[in-house]
Amino acid sequence: MAFPVSVDNTLPKTLPLLFRQRAERIPDTCSQASKNKQGVYEYFSYKTVYSEILAFAAVLKKLGCHKDSHVGIISDNRREWLITDLAVLTLRGADVPRGCDSMGTEIRYILNTADCEISFFENERQLAKVLENMAEVPQLKTVILYDEPKEETCAKAKEAGLNLYCFWNLLEEGKQMVAQDPSIITALEADMDAAEDSEIATLIFTSGTTGVPKGVMLSHRNFTAQLEIIHVCLPSHTGDMWLSILPVWHSFERAIQYIAICLNTGLAYSKPVGSVMLADMAVIKPQFMCGVPRVWEALATGVKRAMKKTGGAPYALFRFFTWWGGMYTWAKEHVTGRVCQFKKRSRFCDFLIGILPLIFLWPLYKLGDVLVFKKIRSKFGGQLICTISGGGALQKDTDLFYRTVGVNILEGYGMTETAPVLSVRDWRKARPGSVGPILPCVEVRVVGEKDGVAVSMDPLPPGQQGLIYVKGDQVMKGYYKQPELTKSILGDDGWLNTGDLGMFSYDGEIKITGRAKDTIVLLGGENIEPLALESALNGSQYIETSVVLGQDKKYLAALLVADKVMVESFAKENSIQYDNYEALLTTPEVQQLFTSEVENIINAKNGFKTCERIFKFTLLPKSFSVGSELSAKQEIIRPKINQMYSAEIDRLFAD
Repeated sequence: MAFPVSVDNTLPKTLPLLFRQRAERIPDTCSQASKNKQGVYEYFSYKTVYSEILAFAAVLKKLGCHKDSHVGIISDNRREWLITDLAVLTLRGADVPRGCDSMGTEIRYILNTADCEISFFENERQLAKVLENMAEVPQLKTVILYDEPKEETCAKAKEAGLNLYCFWNLLEEGKQMVAQDPSIITALEADMDAAEDSEIATLIFTSGTTGVPKGVMLSHRNFTAQLEIIHVCLPSHTGDMWLSILPVWHSFERAIQYIAICLNTGLAYSKPVGSVMLADMAVIKPQFMCGVPRVWEALATGVKRAMKKTGGAPYALFRFFTWWGGMYTWAKEHVTGRVCQFKKRSRFCDFLIGILPLIFLWPLYKLGDVLVFKKIRSKFGGQLICTISGGGALQKDTDLFYRTVGVNILEGYGMTETAPVLSVRDWRKARPGSVGPILPCVEVRVVGEKDGVAVSMDPLPPGQQGLIYVKGDQVMKGYYKQPELTKSILGDDGWLNTGDLGMFSYDGEIKITGRAKDTIVLLGGENIEPLALESALNGSQYIETSVVLGQDKKYLAALLVADKVMVESFAKENSIQYDNYEALLTTPEVQQLFTSEVENIINAKNGFKTCERIFKFTLLPKSFSVGSELSAKQEIIRPKINQMYSAEIDRLFAD
């Protein structure tokens, strides 16, 4: 199965031109929805936002931004971000984004490496990370804050030799400039027209899970290649809304910003916090939303905990209908051919297996939809068409939960170096267990590999695991100032080594099975992909995060971050006495609980081999945090974890 090849040849060549085109075609359609100081959403049309982009570009040009300038943006997602981004691109510069959870050393390294003379900061806390050591950012001269700075901060910036401005003051100045001299608009739009799609739009520094961040150079064409075909992947309508919650500096949410514009839809800004998201969903009633697996897991867990806390008949009905609803979903997917074929299957046999359960469970499912599932969907605004999960593997239980309650969750795959989307499940016939068909604008091969490098570029047949290579207009121009590193993964023939392992199905869909360099090789020579094991373990209600270990060891072991709420609830239900939470984790009852959980998940019945059994584990009391064990993308940073928990790891493998 593949997406239909239908290219929109009417799209302009650069991102600012795309926004201008939309402002001309749908001027009164909502482009942005953002909360004011009172926490109430205000709505801004394409026409309004376009005028702000031009006004801000005018004043930014006055401050010294020009063609080929690199401008830092240290901020999470908010309305000002998109205005800044498109203003910089209007002047044919490139932005260098990063999130607020980044360490000062990271921010200073990135701004200095990217030669940034101008940088935006969300607030004073982010600017303070630069002021800690100005010697590391000698080229930085002008800083602009989205939140208004205090006099004390202004004084510190001045003392450091920086020119400090407030975004909103500059925007007002730009509006006055344009009002007094309309020819400024003509000149700015001439700059837009002169730009080429090969020009660099952004330098996105990777989250650094394996070392020093690398500056990925992405051009306008890298993004527009996806935009030309996105209409075949998502069923949108003019005026639909996206709820934006992910860090916009990351390539996934960055691409979504442009996709929203391309599809004539709007962006409503929220935060990846359950209570905030749910409240904002009730107001915005979005049709689309993107999140990383942790977001979807947190929302699903929140619903389950809320129902358990309610107790009584409502909780009993919830458990009853989600269980049988899951069985109905399984049957429906077999009848309708939504089962991945990594081994040849008989569609007729699948139909026979599923048809009787489907018929018998249909009335029960419809009753559950009225009594339970519809109420759950209403908490998400009630109008969701699709949700998209990216940035990591979606847990099976979480995936099934959303499909059961009637939320169409589309798992996708991509990487920063490909701007980033390479595949996504087809919303018309989404098959769990894969990340969907490859986008029509890109070519992907799964090839044989050794030590993370292709042994041949001949494609492997469906069902065989190999290394994923990609080629097409989405592939980056390279790593900034790192030609040798670029050559190590991007060949002269245009094929990019993703470093990911995967396989194609017989329906042409792809499954990601792990990272080539994350592969664990046991002393017996067995190759283990930890991602599959960790994804399964994380499906336990008692396990928040897992890290599988065992390189050059006789067996596998794991670090398990326990879910504190669920473990304490277990202790209460079983009358377990304990002094503190860390002591609770050492009790025989809790240790046996986790032993049972691990054994019930990682076993032959669930498709795991004997060598993949987890022989030992250690329970960790504290959650992993971004900037420590987790990258900004919320992926585990294995080298850091190996260092931070070296004592615990040594004990796991002590003879």
